[in-house]
Amino acid sequence: MALKTKKEKSTIAKPIHQSKSFAVIETGGKQYLIKPGDVVRIERIEKPKKGDTVYFEKVLLLVKEGEIKLGNPYLKTVKIGGKLLKEGRFKKITHLRYHSKTRQQRRKGHRQIYSEVKIGEF
Repeated sequence: MALKTKKEKSTIAKPIHQSKSFAVIETGGKQYLIKPGDVVRIERIEKPKKGDTVYFEKVLLLVKEGEIKLGNPYLKTVKIGGKLLKEGRFKKITHLRYHSKTRQQRRKGHRQIYSEVKIGEF
């Protein structure tokens, strides 16, 4: 019988992105790791319409051509722009409330609205 040997895993760190520029922005209470040209689905933005330019002012981290800028908590001088492509709705999330002894149940569903934004150059 042949002996089985365990494969050793590589401990070399892999880069997060192949591109030299990326950023972390905050919008809608969530943080997104973005790079130029990305299409990101974020929480709904109220005012702009399809085709308008949207600016994100809450930038936490900016890496551009190897230069790292870190905010405390945000970078005050940096804005990242993007073009609003469309608005849509995520898949339905269902939740069920059930009482075992009375066999009472209630089913609810929710579809969150999102805005799809194409990130421009930093």
